[in-house]
Amino acid sequence: VQSILMYYSSLLDKYLAYNNAIEKGKRELFAAMSEFQPNALRPSDANFTMRMSYGRILGYEPGDGAWYYHFTTERGVFQKQNPNSSEFAVQPEILELLSNPANFAPYGVGDHLFTCFLSDNDITGGNSGSPVFDKNGNLIGLAFDGNWEAMSGDIEFEPDLQRTISVDIRYVLFMIDKWAKCPRLIQELTFA
Repeated sequence: VQSILMYYSSLLDKYLAYNNAIEKGKRELFAAMSEFQPNALRPSDANFTMRMSYGRILGYEPGDGAWYYHFTTERGVFQKQNPNSSEFAVQPEILELLSNPANFAPYGVGDHLFTCFLSDNDITGGNSGSPVFDKNGNLIGLAFDGNWEAMSGDIEFEPDLQRTISVDIRYVLFMIDKWAKCPRLIQELTFA
């Protein structure tokens, strides 16, 4: 642990050396864009602020001839899982639960369990865990990441590419109920 902390500290020093220049560059870019396009709508800075935003659930086209749907299901867990990867290792008991559609009730739709969805909302560091509501105020998911193609989003929002990835609340409920074995938490909730 000590060696990791020392290594992290040395990386942090290098990061801080460049951070001021990066932040100054962001301010200069914003000022130039505001000067050349004074009437253009600009996204607000979400850092350290509470805000509500709206968006649409939809997929996107990352390149010619490719289309990413607006949702994923349990099938994606099996396609991406890799026991040799710290990022994509999935516990065997979760894989077992997801391999039997009979386990999905009452959270699944037919033989599938929706796991995540995309929306054209903006996301930045610190937004993970933000609730996602439908137009009626019902909790439908929790935001946790942005898509790879929109990594430039901290500099400029790209409406055709930028997507927020949210975990579907039905998958969260499934995991609480079936994997964590905490049906008492589910019983405390009101469902629309």
